[in-house]
This record gives sequence, C-alpha cells and structure tokens, in this order.
Amino acid sequence: MKLVSWNVNGYRAILGKNFLEWFNEIDADIVGLQEVKAHKEAVNPAQMEQEGYHCYWHAARKPGYSGTAVWTKKKPLSYSEGFGVDSIQAEGRAQILEFEDFFFINAYFPNSQEERARLPYKLAFLDELQKFCNETRKKGKGVIVQGDFNIAHTEIDLKNPKTNQNTAGFYLEEREWMSSFLKSGMRDIFRERNPGLVDQYTWWSYRMNARARNVGWRIDLHAISPDLLDRVEDVRHQRDVMGSDHCPVVLHLK
Repeated sequence: MKLVSWNVNGYRAILGKNFLEWFNEIDADIVGLQEVKAHKEAVNPAQMEQEGYHCYWHAARKPGYSGTAVWTKKKPLSYSEGFGVDSIQAEGRAQILEFEDFFFINAYFPNSQEERARLPYKLAFLDELQKFCNETRKKGKGVIVQGDFNIAHTEIDLKNPKTNQNTAGFYLEEREWMSSFLKSGMRDIFRERNPGLVDQYTWWSYRMNARARNVGWRIDLHAISPDLLDRVEDVRHQRDVMGSDHCPVVLHLK
C-alpha cells in the first residue's frame, strides 16, 4: 500500500507542471495534497476526477488559500473534515478518512507566522489533532497523520537551526508540542527509520537558490500509531519531483 503526501502550493499551478503525469506514474493507493488553493468549482473536473479513485476536496472558504484534497482507490467507511471545529473547517485544514484498520488524516498545519501571530490558532489545531488521535487509539484503531506539519521538530530537521530559533515552524512551543505528540505514542516514521541522517528536507525557499543548495526544512511527514509499525516497508522523499517548493513524501505499507 502506497500513501503519498505533497504540499503542491496551488493545484491549478501544479497542473501545468506535469502533475497528472506524476500522479499516474506513482500509482499510489492514497494521495493527499495540501495547500491546493482552489475551490472545487474552479477546477476542471477532468483535471480532478482520476479514473479508479474517489476524490475528496476540502477548500478553504477564502478563495486561493490553504485547502486539502485526497484521492483514494478504496472508498472509505466514513469521511469528515476539520475535527468538527468550524475555525479549522473554514481553512480546509484537515480531512479524516476511516478505513477498516486505520483512520487516515490528511492535514495542512497552520503556519504560526512572524512574531507568533497565529500561534494560538495553530496550538488550538494541534490540540484538536491530538485529542482525535488519542480518542481513536483508545478505541483500538490505528491512525496515520500525513501532511505539511509546518514544524521542524529538532535541529537535524533544518539546515540552519541556530539562525532560525525565532522563526515560524521552529518556535519552541511548536517543537514542544511535537515532542509531546510523539511521546503520546505517535511515530515520525521517517526519522525513526533514519535517526541520524542529515540534510533530509522536504521544503526549500524559492529564494537564494535554496533547493539546488539543499538549504531546507523537513516539515512534511507521516506520523503513525505504534500498531501500524510492523506494516511499514519504506518511507522516502521524492526530492527530484519539482513543481512546488515542497517535495512529495511516500510511505509504503504492507
């Protein structure tokens, strides 16, 4: 089973950069996108509906902003959005799909912005995500959270940690939440499989030739519950796939 996460930084923009060719070639069981930046009505149905897939589109109410989308070969048992919280639903931040053996969450975590302007909103989002994961696991069902977390957890997860101590995505409050999220039992599967591997990034600024120089941040990932660990075969970054300032992250499960 192949699950893919990618912040495309605009679905209509990525369509002009060989997205559909990539989509067909990767042949994933589930593809979750973040930051689609488009209402469903603004996208040509032929460029949205893919043969063999069920498509779920969750746009922000504000046009051209945020939003998530999922394509899945297998129809879920249930589908919901935003953990039932209006402020999260309004920005198209989270899609929740229930399958037989796990819940799948495709999420675009808020950016805390300069001077922590949106940190309270982000922390509220993180709290709702944590509660959902806790409650789901108590019921005996696995959880997979994938997406753009907008958090570099530790210094190994960004190129220049010393100069980014007060940068959104590396605020202490965000990193402490990530630590508590992982202590609760969820596993950052890429880092667990590659504990000391450096220079592994998923986002690069468009400025100063950052991607070519590999000056980036690892903020896109899959977090999974412990009961699913023995199903993990591989997780990797598709750093050679262009079209966005992020690259796709691919998780293979048995």
